[in-house]
Amino acid sequence: MIPLVRFKLAAYARSHRLLQPVIALFAMMVVFYSSPIPAGKELSSYGDSAGLLILVFAWAARSLLDTEPPTQRLISMTAAGRPGREVGAGLLAALAVNLGLTAIAVALPLVHGFTALPTPGDLLRGLGLHLLGLSVGTALGALTSKPIMPSPAVSLLVLFGGYLAMLLLSLTPVGGFTVPIMPWMRAANTGGLDAALLPLTAATLFWASAGMTLYARLRRTRP
Repeated sequence: MIPLVRFKLAAYARSHRLLQPVIALFAMMVVFYSSPIPAGKELSSYGDSAGLLILVFAWAARSLLDTEPPTQRLISMTAAGRPGREVGAGLLAALAVNLGLTAIAVALPLVHGFTALPTPGDLLRGLGLHLLGLSVGTALGALTSKPIMPSPAVSLLVLFGGYLAMLLLSLTPVGGFTVPIMPWMRAANTGGLDAALLPLTAATLFWASAGMTLYARLRRTRP
């Protein structure tokens, strides 16, 4: 499966589709850090970044999974021996791309954006929040990819609408039991992240894994 992951990543890079989420990432970074972040606010900034970049992570995952035409996906399934291996390789490749985007999102403000370096603890917390955002974004991108939603227009509407719905639901009293985007933003901004981190992580990973499992099941019936 690892050679298939490398194949998908190479095809994605050669298609130049990777430029789209990278440009979107840097555009959002410019907005986030247009004004220097004062000392002591680094974790708050990371929390906001992790929540808002879910859209970029979803776009990157969708774009990667859309790169191969249906015939090539069938060839990949045959070469992999089992359809599940091709599906798993696609998800792993999408996660790998989003890990690279996460590294940029976490490292860039250390060079330009923060007026002071965050503590090691806040840096790790910020990285953890971005990893949560990465998992949710990858699941959303997979569910709106061409093998699941052949229409590009419908796919984009569901991607943006799904993200907006997650944001709105996370503002409700049951936000901690949905994808808790706003709860982790609030916790990062109010200093209560440590106390809330475990339930926020559990809820986020539950929904991310549910989305990826649904994607894998839907792919069983289509190339």
